[in-house]
Amino acid sequence: MQKYEMLILLKSDMEEEARDAELKKYADIVTTMGGSVESVDKWGVKKTAYPIQYKTEAFFALMTFVASGNVVKELDRVAGISADVLRRVITKKEEK
Repeated sequence: MQKYEMLILLKSDMEEEARDAELKKYADIVTTMGGSVESVDKWGVKKTAYPIQYKTEAFFALMTFVASGNVVKELDRVAGISADVLRRVITKKEEK
């Protein structure tokens, strides 16, 4: 099991309930596949460095979790087909 971080950019015009449901969906994937979610930090709506799908703002959230590699593949697959996700990146978190 390795520690990972997933930075996800959601559409800024989403309702708060829909946004929370979208973030919970990814946390549920981690827990049902045997991992554990350490934290979900909601950074709020921020300007993007460049337009993404003609949008200049996005809701940023960072999820820190411990899981195996197959969980990362599933998270990336599900986020890739979601219409509400503008961008996502999953990285290994180095232990100090």
